[in-house]
Amino acid sequence: MAIELGKPADYGQFILERRYRMAMAYARPAFEHGGFYLDVGCGNGAQTVLFTRHFDRWMAIDVEENRLEEFRHVIEQGMPDIHDGSIRRYDGERIPLDNNSADVLTCIEVIEHTRSDTQTIGELFRVLKAGGTAIITVPNKWWIFETHGANLPLLPWNRVPLFSWLPKRIHSKYAKARIYRKSQIETLLRDTGFQIQKSFYLTAPMDMLRPEGLQRAVRASFFRNDETRIPFLSTSVMIVATKPGHQQ
Repeated sequence: MAIELGKPADYGQFILERRYRMAMAYARPAFEHGGFYLDVGCGNGAQTVLFTRHFDRWMAIDVEENRLEEFRHVIEQGMPDIHDGSIRRYDGERIPLDNNSADVLTCIEVIEHTRSDTQTIGELFRVLKAGGTAIITVPNKWWIFETHGANLPLLPWNRVPLFSWLPKRIHSKYAKARIYRKSQIETLLRDTGFQIQKSFYLTAPMDMLRPEGLQRAVRASFFRNDETRIPFLSTSVMIVATKPGHQQ
């Protein structure tokens, strides 16, 4: 598999608020605790800024300097109330923090793009404090379209229906990023040492659907709720997990 970098959601997209609402629904005590927040793979910061308001200090890291520059520009131009934060580039492997540093961390649609998902999850576990909370999302195998696209011969269109449903050996050959069953990502997290508090399918936001009238109609019917029990109505698996121990 030739893994490629992802494209972050744009500021104002519906998916950002949907993720935020669900994180708050299942991890509100962690946000009320405050402390230090880390966003791993922050991209342009469109998701990050929704969480920073809950914390005394924060850090956002990514491998792409151009995305980080966009994030810095947005803060400088329109978000002067966001302070006590740090935006840093890192190598995509070792997180530039000491062990047991973050009270809360997010890693949104990132693990599938890394060189080693097990190593990345290990890094998340390392920098999270005992008793701290991690909020993680990965692409859901059972969504009806391949969200990250694929390098398919004679078929340049990225949104290939049911491509992600193919056996792993075929999907891995052509896909631009990994994709996960819910049970698979749960196992990876548990094997690292995380305790899973909640794992669920995040309903597809339909941000890419046009025209807007059709988008609104579809959202109001099949895709109204933020969470779904039907796997093929979900683009992502969201997991709220903790590191064993007591929060300081």
